[in-house]
Amino acid sequence: MIVKTPTPENLLLGPGPCNISKGVSEALSRPLLGHLDPRFIGVMETVKGQLRQIFDTKNTVTFPISATGSAGMEFLLANFLEPGDKIVVGVNGVFGGRVAALSEKLGAKVIRLEQEWGRAIDPETFCQVVKNNSPKIATLVNGETSTGVYQPMIGVGDACRDAGSLLLVDCVTSLAGMPVHIDKWGADLVFSGTQKCIGVPPGLAPVTISKRALEVYRERSKPTPSFYFDLDAILAYVDGEGGRSYHHTAPISMVFALEAGLNKVLAEGLEARWERHEDAAAYLRSELAVFGFEPVVPEGERLNPLTTLYLPRGLDDAVTRGKLLNDHQIEVGAGLGPLKGKIWRIGLMAGNAQRSSVDRLVEVLNMVL
Repeated sequence: MIVKTPTPENLLLGPGPCNISKGVSEALSRPLLGHLDPRFIGVMETVKGQLRQIFDTKNTVTFPISATGSAGMEFLLANFLEPGDKIVVGVNGVFGGRVAALSEKLGAKVIRLEQEWGRAIDPETFCQVVKNNSPKIATLVNGETSTGVYQPMIGVGDACRDAGSLLLVDCVTSLAGMPVHIDKWGADLVFSGTQKCIGVPPGLAPVTISKRALEVYRERSKPTPSFYFDLDAILAYVDGEGGRSYHHTAPISMVFALEAGLNKVLAEGLEARWERHEDAAAYLRSELAVFGFEPVVPEGERLNPLTTLYLPRGLDDAVTRGKLLNDHQIEVGAGLGPLKGKIWRIGLMAGNAQRSSVDRLVEVLNMVL
């Protein structure tokens, strides 16, 4: 008989996933239902309503894609971009770059507005580029996970509407951790992920689509070049009236978990949750300043759920992170692209957005350093 030693739970302070709550863990172990069972359809309807609340939108088409956050991006671009369409993309990190790269693969004409990593895209400049080019889609990353930047959004939606453009927004790291107001921003196409501030394992990509965007979608010259991400086929399941058409087998347990995670978010209250993430991030910066860590992002542009810090002089990035993980079960994220080896990305998301998480990290750093 083989006796397995329980694996200690890591404190996940990287860019995601984060640790999950007991309620979410219990939801994952609920007995399965069929994906067309009326009881499961009822859970899906509940989740759709919860997502509208945290997106702050009245969009009817709001639901979770059966895949991780990046699939939310691909789903929206595959359905709303056609070869030859123009798209303006704000690129100030890895994830803006991904939107641009995928858009090129889909045959779109990509207009990149580049910004230094660690800074937000200037909204006025972005709006002017949109005005000058009148693209089909204009894209901003609201929470750039590679740099820790929170992108200002006010006024961008109005400029996009004036130019006849749809506004696509990446809210993977900001949703449920910082203010997200989809209708107020005038955003038309939005995607997120479950593994960040919602506090659920990776596996679903919440999306929301405006009525205006749906009208544009109906004008496609050709069907969507994807089976799995075909909007009409998916809507026949998640929004079917008088019965649901089979498209794919939804990840039942993940939807149960998402319902539990969203229940926790809404019970706490969005504003209280945003304030808790802000307090934890401020405490982290203050406590790590003693070691010589310095913020990458200037005040006013910082993403509270994910803080980026320049490493102290002489600190070996890989060795120190390895000690934290292997010896003390604490995970922090490394820098990417031009910031590789220069910064840490420390996530304080969902239940981990607590001063106690910072205290544990500081205690270990005092030993390791």
